[in-house]
Amino acid sequence: MEAFEAEVRGLLEPPDDEVFGAVEKVVPALNAVDGDASHGGAGYCTEEREQLCEYIDLTLGEHGVDVAAPAARRGIDRAEITDAWRD
Repeated sequence: MEAFEAEVRGLLEPPDDEVFGAVEKVVPALNAVDGDASHGGAGYCTEEREQLCEYIDLTLGEHGVDVAAPAARRGIDRAEITDAWRD
């Protein structure tokens, strides 16, 4: 999460590819934690997954990214920005 926040903090008026690149890095990392038995093996419940997606959206927004705009340019809703990489 810290790496994601640091990357997003460095995005100034980012092109869509940079926004989605940051999302593409954090979601598989979260998937890896979810599947790693050393973390208890319980996995994320649906509510936790939704909270993580909301965190990604909010973090982008807090750093000046209008999440709806790049999502719309890709023909998706802002709530779908993590879908391509989610397990």
